Amino acid sequence: MTAGAYRADQVGSFLRPPELLRARLDPAVGPGRQRELEDAAILRVLARQQALGLPIFTDGELRRKHFMSDFTDAVAGFDHGDAVARTWQAGATVAAPVSSVTGIVTARLRPLRRLAAHELAFLRQHSPGPIKITLPSATQFPAIAYKRGVSEAAYASPSEFLADVTAILAAEVRALVAEGAHYVQLDAPRYSYYVDPKWREWIRTEMRLDPDAALEEAIRADNACLAGVRRPGVTLAIHLCRGNNRSHWYAEGGYDPIAERLFGTLDVDRFLLEYDDERSGTFEPLRFVPRGKTVVLGLVSTKRPELESPDDLRRRIAAAARYVPLEHLALSPQCGFASTMEGNLLSEAAQWAKLDLVVRVAREVWGTA
Repeated sequence: MTAGAYRADQVGSFLRPPELLRARLDPAVGPGRQRELEDAAILRVLARQQALGLPIFTDGELRRKHFMSDFTDAVAGFDHGDAVARTWQAGATVAAPVSSVTGIVTARLRPLRRLAAHELAFLRQHSPGPIKITLPSATQFPAIAYKRGVSEAAYASPSEFLADVTAILAAEVRALVAEGAHYVQLDAPRYSYYVDPKWREWIRTEMRLDPDAALEEAIRADNACLAGVRRPGVTLAIHLCRGNNRSHWYAEGGYDPIAERLFGTLDVDRFLLEYDDERSGTFEPLRFVPRGKTVVLGLVSTKRPELESPDDLRRRIAAAARYVPLEHLALSPQCGFASTMEGNLLSEAAQWAKLDLVVRVAREVWGTA
């Protein structure tokens, strides 16, 4: 299968089974036993993906505390007892829950080990098909982990910090592709800051950056992470959402303000775009996607247990095809099911039903998943 031909896609994370969550919270369960539970759970989700007919396989991020912990677990320099506050859907400004705290950078970054080598090694041994590895976008970290009045002791500016994050991630991407990853995806919810007026103002006042200049810097960083690794059979992708934590979100707004720069400049094969409700705006900004690149429509919600209508999904795919040719579209959930280990507020049965729906509709629309 050529890069970009996957019609039924997934963002990456799956709900953790209860026994794995209990083990994570039990100090009596040692690392060896936790690894055994992770291995068993990953084998189960690989088998389930295969049974559903998904064409690309992930480990569900089941070894991670949250979608960025592959980085913060492998890199020294963070104080995990501190956090940058943020506003979620409920409207209160709060620090992130414990599992999603990235920590504050307080020392120069120092890699301790590879980020995802252990994940890929297990998948290479057990995956029934092509492997997707997810990594956090470098753009995540300045907004979350750089705290004014604290982080200057390590890095004079968010830009200086971003440069070190980018270098570490770029090395990881090169290694993953060299070791056989078929699909590398950067998860980049931070671009939603540039489409939501309240977060653009936060960039000005709290980060003390010009939002447009920060956007250009973010695009350069993500491109640097993927530079030089494109080759036949390898898919490079970026996933954009507006926050995903226990079925909550923190940003809203269509892609319109950033579409031309973002779609025209990011050097990826696939854009996985959140489009599950009105917070994401219309499909019109897709007119800026260059020909030959694939848009993965995130039409199926991971935040709600209710199953979407296949007719509605087909109708919305047809509407998006007014701006991107049908042969360059695909379908997926709007985000992962568990960006943090606690997961979104739906059952595993609902999770698999939604992925089954993605596969069924993909086959109806494109003739294949």
